[in-house]
Amino acid sequence: MPSADGGYWVSLNFPRICISRRSLCDRIPESGRTATGVKYRRIHYPARISLPFSHNRLPSSGMSDVKIGLIGGSGLGEALGADSGTRHEVETPFGRPSGAIVETVWSGVPVFALARHGEGHLLNPSQVPYRANIFALKKLGCTHILATGAVGSLRQELKPRDLVVADQIIDKTNSRPSTFYEKAAVHVEFSEPFCPILRQILIEAGRPGGEGAPKPDFTVHSRGCYLAMEGPAFSTRAESLMHRLWGGDLIGMTAMPEAKLAREAEISYALVALVTDYDSWKPREVPKDQKVQKDQPAPPSDASALLAEIIGHLKVASGNAVALMKKAVELIAADPGRLAACPAKDALKLAIWSDKSKIDSAEVERLSPLWLKYFS
Repeated sequence: MPSADGGYWVSLNFPRICISRRSLCDRIPESGRTATGVKYRRIHYPARISLPFSHNRLPSSGMSDVKIGLIGGSGLGEALGADSGTRHEVETPFGRPSGAIVETVWSGVPVFALARHGEGHLLNPSQVPYRANIFALKKLGCTHILATGAVGSLRQELKPRDLVVADQIIDKTNSRPSTFYEKAAVHVEFSEPFCPILRQILIEAGRPGGEGAPKPDFTVHSRGCYLAMEGPAFSTRAESLMHRLWGGDLIGMTAMPEAKLAREAEISYALVALVTDYDSWKPREVPKDQKVQKDQPAPPSDASALLAEIIGHLKVASGNAVALMKKAVELIAADPGRLAACPAKDALKLAIWSDKSKIDSAEVERLSPLWLKYFS
C-alpha cells in the first residue's frame, strides 16, 4: 500500500519494507511497527528498482497472482508455445533456459509456456538446463507448474495414448545438478513429489462430461509411479522387467530433477505423463500376416517400426494432454481459491538448516527470487 511519501509498503512475508522514492521516508524510523502493529524495516532504494519478483509488480497474497508455468516435453513443447504471446528471454544464475518462455492467457489465467527440449528438440534429457528453466519461471512470477512428458508404460492397463497424473517418483538419474543451493544446507521435504491440489484438478479435468457428452477415446489415470532414468537410450528388456519389480508404473527421462527443483523454488508442480509404448518388458505382438510355429521364438522387433509407432502415439497423446491442461486451467480460473492449500508455497520455511547469518550475502542475493523472504 502507499506510504506517506508516495512510496510503498511491500510485503515479502516478513519483514515489511518501505520502498521510498522521496526523502520524506527518511523521517520514518529505521524499524518499528505500523498503527496496526505490523513490524517493518526501512530499506533505501533508488528511484527505479528491480525487485526479486517479475515485472517489478508489488506482490499480493491474493489468488489474483496465480500464474501457471507450462513445461512441454517431447511432442508438446512446440504445441504449447504455438499460441501468440509475449516472448521472454530470461537470464538466470544457471545460464539460459531451454528457450524463450511464451506468455499468453488461458481462461483469463496468465500462462508461461516453455519447451523443455528447446526449439527443434535439440536438447536430450541429460542436457536440459533444469535449474535455469525452473529459476526462469520463478523469476517471471510463476506460482504453479503443469508439466508433461513422454513415458513408456510398465503396466498393461496403462495403454499407449493414455494420460497418467503421476503421484510418485523413483529417481535413477545420475549426472544432473539437482539443487539450487550449493553454498547452504537446504533440505526440502519431498515425500509427495507432486502437488496434491494440482493433481486433483487434473484428475477432475480428465473425467468424462455429463450425460450426452462425447466419451474421450483415451483414459486419464489418477496415479502412477514414474521411474526417472538417465537415458538417452531406452531400457534393455532386463532393466524394464526390473523396473516393474521395483514398483514403477511409468518410465521416463525428464521428471527429475525438475520436480525437486520446483519444490526448492516453492512452486507447486504436477506432471501429466503421455504414454507412448509398453517399453521393452512386453514382447511386441506378431503381425497377423506373419506366422510363427509353436516351437519357434518370436521374430525380433523391427526397431524402425517400433519408433514410428511411438512417434504416432506421441502425436495423439500430445493433443490429449493440451486439451486436459486447458480444461484444468479452466477449473483453476473458476475457483482459484483452492490453490491456497498447495503445500509447496512454504517448502523452504523449515528447510534452510544453515545458519542464515553465515551464508554469503552475495549468494543470498544471487538466489533472491527463491529465498530472500526468509532472510530478515
